[in-house]
Amino acid sequence: MSDFRKVTEEFSVAPQITVEDIAAAAAAGFSLIINNRPDGEDLDQPTNAQMQAAALAAGLDYVFAPVVGRPSRETAEVVRAAIEEADGPVLAYCRSGTRSINTWALGQALSGQTPRDDLLSLGHGAGYDLTAILS
Repeated sequence: MSDFRKVTEEFSVAPQITVEDIAAAAAAGFSLIINNRPDGEDLDQPTNAQMQAAALAAGLDYVFAPVVGRPSRETAEVVRAAIEEADGPVLAYCRSGTRSINTWALGQALSGQTPRDDLLSLGHGAGYDLTAILS
């Protein structure tokens, strides 16, 4: 079972999930999976195509928004918009969950939807330090 870390009622992050974890995500009530991990980072990671097929088969929406290094403004906006348009809770993942929560936090900060101190607290509650991305 994967490590789904709730950040808000609408958004959770996880380290790399498997194709099998998609069913658990659907059972947990997620409506959208966001993949922030580029293909080919690790030889044994599932491909974007495999994860997308599993998500769609489980009745989940799916967005591929890969992040290499620090998330770009454009990727943060794509992720923010996808979360806003989702029909329910969203699960985003990458290798460790850090790029996913950083991308989310950057989108929230750029939109002004959530104050910086609240973002830092939400990140901390999920086990992530957002200080660098929010400075």
